[in-house]
Amino acid sequence: MEEPHIAIIGCGAGGGTAAQFARKTNRKATITIFEQSPYAQYSRCGLPYVIAGKIPSVDHLIEFSQDWFAKEHITVHLQTTVESIDLPAKTLTAVHKGTRTQHPFDRLILATGSRPQIPPIQGIPTDGPLPARVFCLRSIDDALKIQDTMRQAKRACIVGAGFIGLELSEALTEKGLTVTVVEALPHILTNSLDTDLGDQVAAAFPKAVTILPNHFVTKVSPTSKGLTVFTKDRATNQESSFDTDFVVLATGTRLEVHLAKSLGCTIGATGGIVVDSHARTSVPDVYAVGDCTEYKDFVTEKPVSIGLGNLAVRQGITAGTNAAGGEYEMHRGVLLSRTSTFFDIQIAAVGPLFTPEYPRPLIFGKITGSSLPSYFPGGTPITLKVAAEEESGRIVAAQAVGSNASQRINVYAAAILRGATVDELQKLETTYAPPIAPTLDVITLACDVAQLKRLRKKRER
Repeated sequence: MEEPHIAIIGCGAGGGTAAQFARKTNRKATITIFEQSPYAQYSRCGLPYVIAGKIPSVDHLIEFSQDWFAKEHITVHLQTTVESIDLPAKTLTAVHKGTRTQHPFDRLILATGSRPQIPPIQGIPTDGPLPARVFCLRSIDDALKIQDTMRQAKRACIVGAGFIGLELSEALTEKGLTVTVVEALPHILTNSLDTDLGDQVAAAFPKAVTILPNHFVTKVSPTSKGLTVFTKDRATNQESSFDTDFVVLATGTRLEVHLAKSLGCTIGATGGIVVDSHARTSVPDVYAVGDCTEYKDFVTEKPVSIGLGNLAVRQGITAGTNAAGGEYEMHRGVLLSRTSTFFDIQIAAVGPLFTPEYPRPLIFGKITGSSLPSYFPGGTPITLKVAAEEESGRIVAAQAVGSNASQRINVYAAAILRGATVDELQKLETTYAPPIAPTLDVITLACDVAQLKRLRKKRER
């Protein structure tokens, strides 16, 4: 096997995994990672749980340290920014504390990730340093700043009701703060759940959390004791304000693709680097993984932005293996399997959210059941919703709220991947024992509802 020099820009989940699988594939390859932060590969998804105290410290988030990579003969340059890339010469220029150095490579993996997307809010610059008591949560340093501020705080405002915003709302309330969540869209979790399930989750939140859906934050002003947050109701244009001790912006991300553009890589409709099933870009010998990329949705075949850690890892396996001379291919699209939990409410989903633009008619099956038989004490509710094509019955998406939602959705992920229909999955033989599971799980019961709707529509034709 050849001995390529592989350069990786970024040591997040995608870049770090790419390095590890390049090494597994080729023991003789030279592998170098350039990471602009002070930390090697760590879990960003764990940041809210450090703030909550469920994870003892940020040190526990570091999954693979600089020393660990060194033992695998992988060089990691921390606090180092790649300034430019000379593709014909196969060299890159890196900057570390003002010193520029050049490094050769044969193959390049872009894992440049993303940075916080700051919405237009008076008093908060969209670029540059944030004002006092205003934070994002994208890095270990962000988490440390929030931890330090919240020790003297009683109130917090979170802008954005996606996974990070809601996980953080739980973390802060567990530390005794009252939290106001401002969401510009009509309901929470708009990228993960339909309106009905999103509203179900919001209704279960404790009184310590106030959710303002369909509201913009228009202005943040400092006061002698903290901040005043000004909001506007999108439906009525009514303006209001409230005081808080600090603000956290959880308003999405902006993809880091400037290096990819300088190389001539194709940038897609989502603003991400277009990659194929081998994690290759449009430029030979250049791969890309993680937040900075886009790939096809398995169901719709439309481009989607890769913003989930599990997908970044899958791409990292692919890019690292192939850059090192191996052969690995992803599925023809991503399923977008996703899950989280807030205030003991577990949510999970797979497949796209659906709009009237979907090319074929859909039917939905939705049911609320229990994690245990009705006669056995201790059961908890679980709501499951499945979407399937009306004509074929092929399952295309599912969402769950409640007990063990993630593992139930994993079953649906396998079903979608294999093209299963609601007729087939309603007959799935699930396990049963009174203290563990009911005779018929909501996995199959939701398909019962959907299949009955299909048959009814066929009879009506």
